[in-house]
Amino acid sequence: MERIVILAPNAFNYIENKTGNMLLRYRPKEVVAVIDPEKAGQTAEQVIGWGGNIPCVASFNETISYSPTQLVIGAAPQGGILKDNYRNEIKDALLAKCQIISGMHVFLKDDNEIFNLAKKMNVTISDLRRSPNPPHFPKGSWKNRKFPVMLIVGSDCDTGKMTTAWELVLALRRLNRKVEFVGTGQTGILLSGNGVPIDAVVSDFMAGEIEYCLDQLPDNTELAIVEGQGALNNLLYSGVTLGLLHGSMPDFLIFAHEPGRKIDVANHPIPDLEILMQNYIDLMKPFKQSKFLGLNFLTLKLQNDLAIETCNAARYRYDLPATDLVRFGGKDMIETIQKELNEWN
Repeated sequence: MERIVILAPNAFNYIENKTGNMLLRYRPKEVVAVIDPEKAGQTAEQVIGWGGNIPCVASFNETISYSPTQLVIGAAPQGGILKDNYRNEIKDALLAKCQIISGMHVFLKDDNEIFNLAKKMNVTISDLRRSPNPPHFPKGSWKNRKFPVMLIVGSDCDTGKMTTAWELVLALRRLNRKVEFVGTGQTGILLSGNGVPIDAVVSDFMAGEIEYCLDQLPDNTELAIVEGQGALNNLLYSGVTLGLLHGSMPDFLIFAHEPGRKIDVANHPIPDLEILMQNYIDLMKPFKQSKFLGLNFLTLKLQNDLAIETCNAARYRYDLPATDLVRFGGKDMIETIQKELNEWN
């Protein structure tokens, strides 16, 4: 078992430490510490509400007593620039012979100082956002695919699409379904060991890379769940979303949304969810009749009663299962998916 230190200097919070937070949720037994000088002395549970007694420390050197084997960059610095506080912690980890796993847009293997130190210490660096080379162009293999594909879509960035996908994978696997996960961001790839960093792929090849990932899945796959990115209505990342849609050619969709969020990360109003959901269906109509199987809400900021009321209201309005998979589970949603899989031919 790995002994992971998460690097999130001044960024250990709900939004910026996305990769680190998912490790704390899904692989807590492997995480030994989180580096954030601002949160030093606290526990992960105290900071984000999960992660138990995993400690927050000020520097990598304070983690030596935990015998770490990996340093995972949990929060990527904005602008893709490797700041000094990140660089210094990475160098200390290399000197301690820790493997480095990075999801940053800037590649650590291309940084001469870090690459040479890693080579000297005989340590591996993994740049999760490095795109495939040579790239893959779409071939239209979806027309002959033997299993259904589910894509997680949503109303904005950071609405829980990766969490939705992973929760569904875990739930269906517990029922002995042969479900495969295709990660499209650094977090999903790190958790599953499978996928492509779609936002690092040249736009002409986005659809082809997702198609290629699906083509490599085992013949006995019953369902492939593809992690979504961005949103069609998000002017910053809609191109990535559309590439994912056309690459995966989904039969089924799940919609992820944070209730109460009226303005997206591009500072633009979020349209009515019914309009957004129809947009996804309409874009698939030239190829196939896709359909939604449910909605998953990120209700972290809501009191329990309001969260339940929100899910119930959506269930009534859309006539679909609606829940917060992390908070309430997803019995109805899983039953709906199971029914579709049983009828698939």
